[in-house]
Amino acid sequence: MNQAIRFHETGGPEVLRWETVEVPAPASGEVTLRHHSVGLNYIDTYHRSGLYPVPLPSGIGLEAAGEVTAVGEGVTELRVGDRVAYAGGPLGAYAQHRNMPADRLVKLPEGISYEQGAAMMLQGMTAQYLLRRTYRVQAGDTVLIHAAAGGVGLIVCQWAKALGATVIGTVGSEEKAELARAHGCDHAILYNREKFADRVREITGGKGVPVVYDSIGKDTFMDSLSCLRPRGLMVTYGNASGPVAPFDPGLLAKMGSLFLTRPTLFGYTAEREDLVAMAQDLFEVVGSGKVKIEVRQRYPLAEAAQAHRDLEARKTTGSTVLEPF
Repeated sequence: MNQAIRFHETGGPEVLRWETVEVPAPASGEVTLRHHSVGLNYIDTYHRSGLYPVPLPSGIGLEAAGEVTAVGEGVTELRVGDRVAYAGGPLGAYAQHRNMPADRLVKLPEGISYEQGAAMMLQGMTAQYLLRRTYRVQAGDTVLIHAAAGGVGLIVCQWAKALGATVIGTVGSEEKAELARAHGCDHAILYNREKFADRVREITGGKGVPVVYDSIGKDTFMDSLSCLRPRGLMVTYGNASGPVAPFDPGLLAKMGSLFLTRPTLFGYTAEREDLVAMAQDLFEVVGSGKVKIEVRQRYPLAEAAQAHRDLEARKTTGSTVLEPF
């Protein structure tokens, strides 16, 4: 019997249901997985709430790690018993067992556990494209990362520091500031005590930063723009406080010929060769010890609703996993 979390209407965490879901034999190009660990990500709340609409009823979740238990016709790269992980659609990672397209899976290196795999794929590859593709951070750069004590934030802090950057991060409490500092953040700004834009200007001697990584959205967008130096890049990659309101693009010219991008992990990993290369880059930096993946919260998968409540209340730090068994 396979249990999974599904939702039949959008809304708060209470819409999540623990249901029995049949898993058929894998179709051509698919494999069946037995999940050992499932990742929790903020995008899951967007699907559940309806901010990112999906056909209903629906499974939920985009990230997990597990073992291949059956292989469909035409699958040549994977075999039964392989340890694999993924970060991407189709939705349905909140499940004990499921079928997945084989070309969306990557093999886990021996030194990385299932739990680490589930905790690092989506957040880690997000950090990878932010730091190595959207804006290629170089030694001597100063970068601003919002939610520096979150899952992506802690990875970005460590990785950017390893690249030789000075890292400025925003956080919501002194406890989170200490956590961010312990993971490479040079300047942790408590956004509820001081204006982060003024502090960034102070730290940079008035110059501003070349790039801002902003997953907060509505509440931080305009102030984030004011942190940028001329021709700086604003990377808005999430909407934790809600979507950014429409604005006159002439503002970007007025504030210094700024650049703006709204990337997604799925845009960067649409081609399998990019997915594999990004995962390999992530595995290498984690394997080297420069970036440590720490699971800081664990919930039974059946209690996914509580995990969502805690995530949205900003009670979590770093990576969180859901345990399917």
